[in-house]
Amino acid sequence: MPDRAEGGVLKPKSDIASPMTFDPAILLPLIFAGLMGFAVLVYVILDGFDLGVGILFTAATDEERDTMVAAIGPFWDANETWLVLAIGLLLVAFPAAHGIVLSALYIPVVVMLISLILRGVAFDFRAKVDLHLKPRWNFAFSIGSITASMAQGYMLGVYVLGLDQSWTGILFGLLVGLCLTASYAAIGAAWVIHKTEGELQHKAVLLMRRSLVFVALGMVAISLATPMASPRIFAKWFSLPEMVLLAPLPLVTVALFAALWSVLGRMPAVGDRHSALPFVMMAGIFTLGFAGLAYSFYPYVVPERLTIFAAASAPESLGIILVGVIVVLPVIIGYSIFAYRVFGGKARELRYD
Repeated sequence: MPDRAEGGVLKPKSDIASPMTFDPAILLPLIFAGLMGFAVLVYVILDGFDLGVGILFTAATDEERDTMVAAIGPFWDANETWLVLAIGLLLVAFPAAHGIVLSALYIPVVVMLISLILRGVAFDFRAKVDLHLKPRWNFAFSIGSITASMAQGYMLGVYVLGLDQSWTGILFGLLVGLCLTASYAAIGAAWVIHKTEGELQHKAVLLMRRSLVFVALGMVAISLATPMASPRIFAKWFSLPEMVLLAPLPLVTVALFAALWSVLGRMPAVGDRHSALPFVMMAGIFTLGFAGLAYSFYPYVVPERLTIFAAASAPESLGIILVGVIVVLPVIIGYSIFAYRVFGGKARELRYD
């Protein structure tokens, strides 16, 4: 085969790029986008349940609150590691997007961070202050959990609408904030079902059923708003053959909701069988919802404004960062698995001596 001319210069056939050629400028941003998405999803599931437990404090007695804290005590610090990892990856791998997103969402980010700090302080102080002051720190723990959840949901709603800062964007963000708070309450209740027994377990089943209504509302709102906010996303979902190929995603989600509602109707089961099933099913619902959002926005990291390839750091920088991630990520995963195995089973009486 003859050599190929480019710009008047003959180029040997061996130098012509093929579709299978390794291109760090394409592959590395995809790897880091996947890692960041994975970190966000794990954070939403894991820190979601302990934020949810804090939200449910408002419906619990003082004794029940101690049991609920015992159910999340060994895990909640490690769960927040995934948020640090996700934001760190956004900063170092996609600095241009980091600047745009955090500038647009500066106020809710600050609210979230203050709430998480308040929540962490209250978690420790509620066990160390005089008994007459304990209700104040219980209240602070609950408020910190609620406002952190609302801030995260608000950011998601505004992001879905392309960082829209109009009144429409703000109101939609508040709606998604309420629904995400309910979603965290639902997965928190699922965790309580798994980790407790008796009257508290029965109460958690009831609270989860009530929360699921708002979870479904939130997913429907986001599913409708996302394609309406962008003709590109609308075409990705409602053109053929994509509409047929993607149909299993919403259908499986609806089926999971129906199955979860049915399972909760039979909880708690005799012998506490399948107590982890509601949590696993909620994690599945979160994963399917996240997959839908990821498909909708790809390849953009800032909706309709900046792709992951345009926002990414230089391939040389990403290569160095990837080495660090390869070392750190298995450690985080390994520690998380170890902690959940060591502290498995039902929550025991809360003790600080």
